[in-house]
Amino acid sequence: MWVSKEVRIYIEMEKNHQMILLEQLVDRYQKQLINFSYTYVKDWGKAEDIIQEVFVSCYKHLKSFQEKSSYKTWLYTIARNKSIDHLRRERFSLFHLNLHERFKSNELSPDEVAVASDEKQELSHKVLSLPVKYRETIILFYYESLTIQEISELTKTKMSTVKTRLRRGRDLLRQAYERGEKSWRIN
Repeated sequence: MWVSKEVRIYIEMEKNHQMILLEQLVDRYQKQLINFSYTYVKDWGKAEDIIQEVFVSCYKHLKSFQEKSSYKTWLYTIARNKSIDHLRRERFSLFHLNLHERFKSNELSPDEVAVASDEKQELSHKVLSLPVKYRETIILFYYESLTIQEISELTKTKMSTVKTRLRRGRDLLRQAYERGEKSWRIN
């Protein structure tokens, strides 16, 4: 099929615009999304692979993005869905790993990481011990700094449900501290 020079130029310009936007999104959100995905799969390599899939999917659907939400919320939704899909495919068992390791900065020296407080490690274990719906809400709210409305959009739940999960998750953490438990299982 014959395509005019103007159409070819427009197509190239559109591709260049999409690539620039994708690069900006990767630069801005890649590390956060890897950390977020890690909370599901508990493996850094798998989290990185999932986020690569997220950005491939993002690129494929960038033209159809309707701006009903922010790019951040859209990317977190894709990351959440791909992480859950990965867990379903692999039937991955959840392990109680140190949440502090999930958030460690690349700028920290090994000595600084080793000196991390026992309190943070204890909190990390407790947060990872929460049921997924509470753990997810607490991590999105406190660590990823999403608003209740953004969490509601991301998880496709009512804002009142997000608030309830946040309150119940905090209550469970407080109860665990009061009992002095290192970690617990809740069915």
